[in-house]
Amino acid sequence: MNYDVIIIGAGPGGIFSAYELLQKDSSLSIAVFEAGSPLEKRRCPIDGKKIKTCIKCKTCAIMSGFGGAGAFSDGKYNITNDFGGTLYEHIGKAAALELMHYVDSINLSHGGEGTKLYSTAGTRFKKLCLQNKLNLLNASVRHLGTDVNYVVLGHLYDELKDRVNFFFNTPVDSLDVLNGSGFRVHYKDTFADCRKCIVSVGRSGSKWMEQVCRRLDIPTKSNRVDLGVRVELPAVIFSHLTDELYESKIVYRTEKFEDNVRTFCMNPNGFVVNENTNGIVTANGHSYDSPSMQTENTNFALLVSKHFSDPFKDSNGYGESIARLSNMLGGGVIVQRFGDLVRGRRSTVTRIEEGLVRPTLAATPGDLSLVLPKRILDGIIEMIYALDKIAPGTANDDTLLYGVEVKFYNMEVEIDENLQTRYDGLYVIGDGSGVTHSLSHASASGVYVARHIADGLARRSE
Repeated sequence: MNYDVIIIGAGPGGIFSAYELLQKDSSLSIAVFEAGSPLEKRRCPIDGKKIKTCIKCKTCAIMSGFGGAGAFSDGKYNITNDFGGTLYEHIGKAAALELMHYVDSINLSHGGEGTKLYSTAGTRFKKLCLQNKLNLLNASVRHLGTDVNYVVLGHLYDELKDRVNFFFNTPVDSLDVLNGSGFRVHYKDTFADCRKCIVSVGRSGSKWMEQVCRRLDIPTKSNRVDLGVRVELPAVIFSHLTDELYESKIVYRTEKFEDNVRTFCMNPNGFVVNENTNGIVTANGHSYDSPSMQTENTNFALLVSKHFSDPFKDSNGYGESIARLSNMLGGGVIVQRFGDLVRGRRSTVTRIEEGLVRPTLAATPGDLSLVLPKRILDGIIEMIYALDKIAPGTANDDTLLYGVEVKFYNMEVEIDENLQTRYDGLYVIGDGSGVTHSLSHASASGVYVARHIADGLARRSE
């Protein structure tokens, strides 16, 4: 089979690439290969009753499938260059913001209308944070919620399904550069050829991307890994922040080691959930837009970024080893009361049941100090006490910490200002590139590449 464009991965980058290509030229033949299932068939077997913990499915329905890992996320689109990736370093800050606003408009026209756009502009909390050695980053945040995000993705798929060839449950084995021009995608003992190829495999495709880059001699450089915990506490403790900002990205520089600790993925009235990346179970969180599907708790991650220099290059391997240790001790995710952690004792089922915070994830009570390195754990404890000054109650004994949470970032692939590799027509976008780390940046990168491809193909046909 021959196509004008093949897209590998049906996450945000791949979806918006296909959408924009058809907006620019409806005659293009496009195929999308996705290792997971269609949106309506993505089901995690954990039901909270018969199955309470991750059973490590061959393909994780939370991480793979139409919509990518973002399909069952909180549906937060952060419109900013201050965090979420370094797309602006390739295409410019103004262009990056314009594309993120464009993505926002598409989401609104496909079922996201009525959702709220939050902003840190002019907020009084900026001063409050600075007075307590915390830095509140600037951003506009569109919160779709897990439920509305699912609706938006469904409408996008309905618009694409009759115009794009989707190959679900079809992982790509390898990718070849053809001698003439174009590329060959190998899958299930056969192949398909294309003139242009967009690789958008997300964080879960990190190992596959690494193999492709090694085989095709595409230069890469080591990226960071983020390690930490997911905090869960009563929603009222953070309500003054979340009611106005929804998500507050706050950075703290520790006194002891001068490491940066940051809040990430804040979910007011949300749930803590499992996440399976390459067989490793870690913690994550999400929340719904509908009040009927909300909880009494708010959760967010506290993460410490670790960058490595020569000779060590495997930052993801470092994160994996810590996550595997957590899985070894707890059979999955470990949960611990903050009061137990600072007292140097493990949490038990009884201590958690007697606490004031009802956990939203069935995790194994344990001791996170046996898992996380001391430097990272010390930084997290410092950060919790710092947050307690702007949100009193954060450092309560009954605050729950789930570990570990790890954000694996692909090694950064060498791409030019058009997000193109050393091979003309081969693009790497989204979180699989190591350049973007968010829904909005990944989606924007897909739009950007689609426009570049469509413009190039149009010029050739003239």
